[in-house]
Formats: sequence, structure tokens, C-alpha cells
Amino acid sequence: MRREPRIIPIGPGDLARTVAMHRRCSPQTLWSRYHRAMGDSRTYLPTLLARPGSVHLAAQDTTGRIVAVGHLMPDHPAVEAALLVEDSWQGRGLGTRLLHQLGRHALTGGWATLYGVFRSGDERIDAILRHASVPVHRREEGGAVTAWVQVHDLAVALSARRR
Repeated sequence: MRREPRIIPIGPGDLARTVAMHRRCSPQTLWSRYHRAMGDSRTYLPTLLARPGSVHLAAQDTTGRIVAVGHLMPDHPAVEAALLVEDSWQGRGLGTRLLHQLGRHALTGGWATLYGVFRSGDERIDAILRHASVPVHRREEGGAVTAWVQVHDLAVALSARRR
């Protein structure tokens, strides 16, 4: 019986596993996440994972290997969500699961708006956003799309699910 990856919090102590996951990602996948060519992930991930006030989650497979990461980075009064799913795990709902968990953290963090930036034409992110249970607003500029939701709408949607 195959078990789904678990969503766990991560931080600076998980640097080696996070770097290993980045190295298993294709250049196209990394470009989709960072919107530019990135150097050695050991140079930028320590700063990202130690960013004050941020929330970092990972999907961990049954062997303990990180196969996807999600970040919530404060940009008051908003918070930015970012996702990266290893190529061989894409299309299995991990991005959606991570985004839902990040949304819950946005609720408890007191932010007004949760947003993300992605490349125009990114079909995987579009698919995730089409399944959102709250209104998603979009603005496209220069080949990039900024999509956002009001955190209040997330609270309403979550409370409706509990009824």
C-alpha cells in the first residue's frame, strides 16, 4: 500500500534535504519557481529557510526524502506563497496540499492578503488556482501573473467546510 507524502514544517536544519530536492528538479521547474536562472541552491536556500517570520513546509515521502516545498514569506500586510514540486511528483496534488496548508498559516499569521507570482501560461499553477474554494484575483504584467486572495475569504471557506 502506497502512502501519500506527509506535510511537515522545515527550517535551516533541513538544508541538505532541501538542496537535494532542488538538485533533482529540472531547469524548467526551477525557472518556473524562481523566474530566473539560479546558481547553486546551497547559496540561496540558507537565507530563504532562515527568513524571519516565514513558514516553510515540505512534502516528505515514506523514505524521508523531501519531494516538494512551500514557503510563506511576509510582505506586510500581505504574505507571499511559493511552491516547488520535484518533477517526478508533479501532477499528484502536492502543490494543492501545500497551498492549503500555507493558507491555514496565513490565517493564523494575521495577514490581509495571500499572493503568489507565477509565469503567464503556467498550466500547473492555473490548475491549482481553478480549484480554489475562494475568489482568486489576477493581474498579468510583463509575462508574470500575480494572483491573490483575501485571507478573510479563506477563513470563511474553512469555517463553511467545518459545518
